Amino acid sequence: MKPNLYELPAAPTRAKNWCGGNLGGDNETCVTTTPLAGADGFILCDSKPEGAGHHLRMTAAELDAFAVGWAKSRGLKL
Repeated sequence: MKPNLYELPAAPTRAKNWCGGNLGGDNETCVTTTPLAGADGFILCDSKPEGAGHHLRMTAAELDAFAVGWAKSRGLKL
C-alpha cells in the first residue's frame, strides 16, 4: 500500500526555491520543494503571502510527469 503523503513529515533538509517572473520582491514568485521523509516525494509550497499554509504533496514520479507535460505544453525545451 502506498503511504499517504499528507501524513509524512518533511525530510530534515533545506527547502529549494524555484523563482522567476518577479515583478515584486525577490521571493514573491517562488515555488519551494522539500523532500518528504519516508517516501520518494515532495512538498510544494507557494511563496506568496496569500499561499501561506497551503501546500501540495506529490510523488517524484507525479512531479516529473507534471514537469515534462507542462514544459511540452508550453513549447519549452528540456
